[in-house]
Amino acid sequence: MTILVTGGAGFIGSNFVLDWLAADGEPVVNLDALTYAGNLHNLASLAGDARHVFVKGDIGDRALVDRLLAEHRPRAIVNFAAESHVDRSILGPGAFIKTNVEGTFTLLEAARVHLQSLDLAARESFRFLHVSTDEVYGSLPPGAPAFTEEHVYEPNSPYSASKAASDHLVRAWHHTYGLPVLTTNCSNNYGPFHFPEKLIPLVIVNALAGKPLPVYGDGQQIRDWLYVGDHCAAIRTVLARGRLGETYNVGGWNEKANIEIVKTICALLDELRPDAAGPRARLITHVKDRPGHDRRYAIDARKIERELGWRPAETFETGIRKTVQWYLDHADWVAQVQSGAYREWLDANYGARSAS
Repeated sequence: MTILVTGGAGFIGSNFVLDWLAADGEPVVNLDALTYAGNLHNLASLAGDARHVFVKGDIGDRALVDRLLAEHRPRAIVNFAAESHVDRSILGPGAFIKTNVEGTFTLLEAARVHLQSLDLAARESFRFLHVSTDEVYGSLPPGAPAFTEEHVYEPNSPYSASKAASDHLVRAWHHTYGLPVLTTNCSNNYGPFHFPEKLIPLVIVNALAGKPLPVYGDGQQIRDWLYVGDHCAAIRTVLARGRLGETYNVGGWNEKANIEIVKTICALLDELRPDAAGPRARLITHVKDRPGHDRRYAIDARKIERELGWRPAETFETGIRKTVQWYLDHADWVAQVQSGAYREWLDANYGARSAS
């Protein structure tokens, strides 16, 4: 028995591959294009492990996907492959349409044909699990109930619009062709191997280097934060017991304003690695907000708890401490991912934003 994981060298995907092999041991075929956020160093501990087969390639390469399905005959596809950063989608939306929409379409079509080649028992056990985001639901006003699975889609960025489109494709391939699909919509993940363009790792890396900590606008944008290890456990649970065609929201029950996150990280770093120059909060710099910035996301994760028995194990306090400590212990990984291309992107995104 084997599963095919797409995007398994990225942040959440690599954590899932490591978690899957530790918890289950079932072999994984890992397909990843190794763009800027895909990093084989995330999987260094699997070197020489026969249970992990890595293939460099694009989910939009139909011939490659067909070959992998025919050769390995996986019992499930878990689709993490996506462009996933709102700021990058604003600067270059085309890549998001190509990967998130066209790539998902290619995977769905390949899975549909593959399913027809299986015997009855294999068809009945096959699953296509699509990993999506809470951002497809849009922005919540203060005090409004959290997103449930029935919430109307209202994406506001090129990224969230492309993910919403992919979610609709997955739903359509289930209802039209009978493809046995499952969808998860998660809140903001954080944890080990997080590429330092996102808020939490960017703040950790910049604070350790004594660089400004850029905070968009007033910093009162609220997100629900989910430790990546909890997310991996939720995906395993949905894959094992989720009802076909259903969507499951996965959240951490941790609504926090961005400025609160930044101050928490500063305090942890001051505790764990004091800076002779003074408290890291001195580095906080408010910059011009990004266009169309959603003010609040919140996930109602009661359905997955009620139906499948999953609930996050980490509080934000325990998860963020583990995350900060991981970055302190893995300075070599941080240095490796901070390539010239990464620095150029930081200049492009933050260079034009004046401090306020």
